[in-house]
Amino acid sequence: MPEHTTVAIVGGGPAGLLLARLLHLRGVACVVLESRDRAYVEQRQRAGILEQGTVDVLRAAGAGDRLDREGLVHHGIELRFDRRSHRIDFPALADGASVTVYAQTEVVKDLIALQLAEGPPLLFGAEVLAVEGADTGRPTVRYRSEGRDRTLTCDYVVGCDGFHGVARQAVPEGGLTTYEREYPYSWLGILADVAPSCDELIYAHSPRGFALHSMRSPSVSRLYLQVPNGTDVAEWPDERIWDELDARFAVDGPWRLERGPITAKSVLPMRSFVTEPLRHGRLFLAGDAAHIVPPTGAKGLNLAAADVTVLATAFAELHDTGSTELLDAYSDTCLRRVWRAEHFSYFMTTTLHADPAQSAFETRLQIAQLGRIADSPHAAAELAENYVGLPLTPPVGEPTRAPAAPVG
Repeated sequence: MPEHTTVAIVGGGPAGLLLARLLHLRGVACVVLESRDRAYVEQRQRAGILEQGTVDVLRAAGAGDRLDREGLVHHGIELRFDRRSHRIDFPALADGASVTVYAQTEVVKDLIALQLAEGPPLLFGAEVLAVEGADTGRPTVRYRSEGRDRTLTCDYVVGCDGFHGVARQAVPEGGLTTYEREYPYSWLGILADVAPSCDELIYAHSPRGFALHSMRSPSVSRLYLQVPNGTDVAEWPDERIWDELDARFAVDGPWRLERGPITAKSVLPMRSFVTEPLRHGRLFLAGDAAHIVPPTGAKGLNLAAADVTVLATAFAELHDTGSTELLDAYSDTCLRRVWRAEHFSYFMTTTLHADPAQSAFETRLQIAQLGRIADSPHAAAELAENYVGLPLTPPVGEPTRAPAAPVG
């Protein structure tokens, strides 16, 4: 393991791994430090919807082979409300765009395999203790590996270590402003060994609460129920879960929810969070270390991919030309996209969920809004365009200059 590198990446989730891969392809030296072991990282259940821009950047990074073979391309979603159903046709409403169902666990496996075979150093079981000297020309990352305390000096640090990570905590008090919202409900998520009951995702508004039908593969379904905060999964035996899903997905007309063995259950709190700026000195924040969205809009992993695409291009510009212009613009560039995604996720969440404190009047407003989406091509197009995602900025695969020799 080197003692110095150009970019030290704290966190080996999808953001950190994708950034490392993109930097490697542009000749920028980096090291990834991940506190957990490989098995844990590859088994973390997270998002499963990839925007077209995310698919494009994974392909450009060389991580598209299995994605193209096994990913499920979806050309729309289904909204259910007031016992009616309406399909949002992405290609017709959003200039031919689509999304792909491919679990974050699989993205991570693909990137790890590439990293270990071809890429820069990736160290599992490396617990980062502190990030120091972000205001200096040579930051230091202190970490513990195999029972020994070690140091890694670098030119820049990128924190991809999540909401509870060390990187954001390295910013002095007053250096960041945070904006957040806690929602008064959670999701009970399940994995079930049963073929999906639908060809595309179903988002259901119900007086009983929100429900979502998704999938992981042609034989594995992923489903969610809105539940109160603090819910214990032990309160939800399998039969109760299936009965409640049946009730919330109900529509007038024939439709059947297929049931099968539930292999995993978990409760996911709902939160919106943004920190500004996304940079302090030579420390940059990306992914969940910088922002969190409720999963209703399917934006979390996609925002992380957008962050590191911008950042990788900025580091490549520095490497190739010596210019810091793109690095200096990183925070402003990403925050424009982040806030738009936050707004869309907030809209989807508050429109589809039943707030325990809301009145019957507010419920009727939700149904009226969903009816507008179903009846107005303009409203449907706005939802579709936000769901499939904005183009990545800068465009994937566009070098700023001809690649130079590796640095660091």
